Amino acid sequence: MGSGEEIQGWTVRMSASSVLAVVTVFSLIPGWALSDVQGTQCLEAQEPAQGSAHLHRRLRRGWIWKQLFVPEEDPTPRVIGQLKSDYDQGQFSIKYILSGEGAGDVFEIDEFSGEIRTLQKLDREEKAFYVLQAQAINRKSNEPVEPQSEFIIKVQDINDNVPQFQNEPYVSSIPEMCTTGTTVAQVTATDADDPLFGNNAKLIYSILQGEPYFSVEPKTGIIVTSWPNMDREAREQYLVVVQVKDMLGLSGGYSASTTVTVSLTDVNDNGPTFQHHQYTFAVPENAAVGTTVGRIMADDGDVGVNARMNYSLEDLEESTTFTIHTDPVTQEGVILLAKPLDYESKRRFVMAAEAVNDYMDTRFLTYDEFKDRTTLKIVVEDVDEAPVFLAPLYEWKVPENVAVGAVVGTVSARDTDTFNNPVRYSIDKSSDIRKAFKIDPNNGTITVAKPLDRETANWHNVTVSAKETKQSHLSSSVAVFIKVLDINDNVPRLARDYQPYICEGTQAGELIQLLSAVDPDEPVEGHHFYFSMVPEKYINPNFTIRDNQDNTASIVARRSTFTRKDRTYFLLPVVVTDSGSPALSSTNTLTISVCSCQPAGHCPSSGVEALALSMGVSLRTLLGLLVCLATLTALSILTLMVRRHRRKQQGGAEEVRGKELELPDRVSQKVLRYGEPAGPPADAGFPPGPVPLRPHPRRRERRLRREDVAASIRMSLRHSHLIGPEDEVFRQFIMDRLEEADRDPYVPPFDCLRTYAYEGTGSATGSLSSLESCSFEPSAEQTGCNPRPYLVRLSPWQGRGEEETTF
Repeated sequence: MGSGEEIQGWTVRMSASSVLAVVTVFSLIPGWALSDVQGTQCLEAQEPAQGSAHLHRRLRRGWIWKQLFVPEEDPTPRVIGQLKSDYDQGQFSIKYILSGEGAGDVFEIDEFSGEIRTLQKLDREEKAFYVLQAQAINRKSNEPVEPQSEFIIKVQDINDNVPQFQNEPYVSSIPEMCTTGTTVAQVTATDADDPLFGNNAKLIYSILQGEPYFSVEPKTGIIVTSWPNMDREAREQYLVVVQVKDMLGLSGGYSASTTVTVSLTDVNDNGPTFQHHQYTFAVPENAAVGTTVGRIMADDGDVGVNARMNYSLEDLEESTTFTIHTDPVTQEGVILLAKPLDYESKRRFVMAAEAVNDYMDTRFLTYDEFKDRTTLKIVVEDVDEAPVFLAPLYEWKVPENVAVGAVVGTVSARDTDTFNNPVRYSIDKSSDIRKAFKIDPNNGTITVAKPLDRETANWHNVTVSAKETKQSHLSSSVAVFIKVLDINDNVPRLARDYQPYICEGTQAGELIQLLSAVDPDEPVEGHHFYFSMVPEKYINPNFTIRDNQDNTASIVARRSTFTRKDRTYFLLPVVVTDSGSPALSSTNTLTISVCSCQPAGHCPSSGVEALALSMGVSLRTLLGLLVCLATLTALSILTLMVRRHRRKQQGGAEEVRGKELELPDRVSQKVLRYGEPAGPPADAGFPPGPVPLRPHPRRRERRLRREDVAASIRMSLRHSHLIGPEDEVFRQFIMDRLEEADRDPYVPPFDCLRTYAYEGTGSATGSLSSLESCSFEPSAEQTGCNPRPYLVRLSPWQGRGEEETTF
């Protein structure tokens, strides 16, 4: 440093403390503050003389503090240190300022004295130290008298945390019979206290439970076995309690414990052992093959794969009647029946059974110790059995033309019991519905009962029963298969209904139709059909049949120029012969149509064009006929509709005229009967009394709409004796009444004449009414001029409206 350089420094004052604290604080103090410690010894001496001529040497300044450590978990606020500048003369001219981590919240500084005190208790596990900055400022000039300096306040640890085990729970397994010192598991505990300060985080492990079988390393927590040959079959699980303490296990520290579950895994250190030297079983003689006779079990103290075993039988008689296998679930030996039993032949079986482990570990046992043997005794029980057929099934063959009564075969059954009861045979009706066979009940001979046909049924499956005739009447059955052999008894025929045709432009040698045949028979060598034409006196000039030697034949044209004008169809007989012995044949006649084929060579088989071809006319001619027929049908329908319309119009007009003329109710009415125009019969006469007219349902509703017409009719009636039949009013009145009577459904079924107050002036019989009758008589002139009485046939008026009525 130059003599003229002005150097400011901080003076450090420290209280007696631990060496570790001093070293830590000094390592954090800036180098310039610690560069000259001796300057602090001359802090109050050596002040420069006022007005001296030479340069004065400035002393190095420094901070002064008492302590920068604070114990954790201390709830009492206290002064932990003091900062002081060399310029502070005790006149409170210096102001101290504190900043950084926790300034104002955790720590505060007295701005006059520089003392630093805590405001709350601290936890080292949350924060171990705090970094702060201190600054000294002149109160008058507000200028810093010392540069800002950084320091650290460290939280001093205390033993306030309990050790904790990690990765709990602890579960481990070791094989049984393991050696001493085998590692079981390692437990690990942690302590949140400071491991670098004191013994607060120094941990020691120990065993609380589990001795003398296990021990633990004090520092590492590794658990090892301390007992040899631990047997799983004796004890399978152990609970080891491990304790951990801090402070190296000294008093006043904290502790914790954990439990380690130790399981012994199995090894094959035990062999199978039978509990009995002999096992006895009983089985009925009719037991089916595969029946379970019994179960045996060899005990093995091991588990899993070490307890798996296989059973085997050593049959001393080598009959192999029984077998044994291992149940994979229960590890039992299951004894099964392998062959049918017969009490009469053998009643007892003796054999040896052996159980052997699948996996053998020679570290613990020898090979012979992994197996064991026992004796089996099986007794056969006698039962009453059904008859037994000598064969499990019967199969015979018979030709289909066999004669009725021919022997097909014989079945045989016997009673195997001691009594040997006789047996009767029968055929199950459900298996022979057609009753094609019958059986002799005494000897079992089956014969043909009806003719057989292979084409109907080529196999017959018959069930034959054999039943005891005494004691329990037990029965058994057997299947009899009868195959019907084929003979050539069916004629061949064409495969389908062929409809060949030949186009008009077909040339000679062209194929017309390919034929094939079928035959219900099934020869052993297979079908072979021969095609030919019926032998004729003359060779067919139109067609020929070519046998293709592959059960097909071709119809080929012999000539050309086939036309429909010459002939529309040809008949071609085809003979089909099979290869049977004897050979059978059939003749099939084909109709070959001559067709005006389409451009693609196709002959229409349906529709209008096909119809025209079948009728022998051209398509245009047929269409013309159909158009004419449709036109005539339309005209007929139109004519009927017009006639019906005209009839409706005429009926409407006549009904209107009938309504305009109506007879008054006060006018009397009488009915006269008349015979035929040739003259009434001798016994004809008037009815005994007047017959009143039946009321018409609509008569009272018919009223005249015009009063002038009604008045005219009444006036005419009053003067009816002055009106002749030629009068127009009279004629119109009579015609209306006739039409009304014709349409009235209530009129009687006989001819009648209804008169309404008009007697007819020209009648030769005179007046029949008393209404306004005149006393004058007809003159001789009138009688002579018209000697024929006015008699009118009334039947046309009743129902025949077409005939004209004249008066």
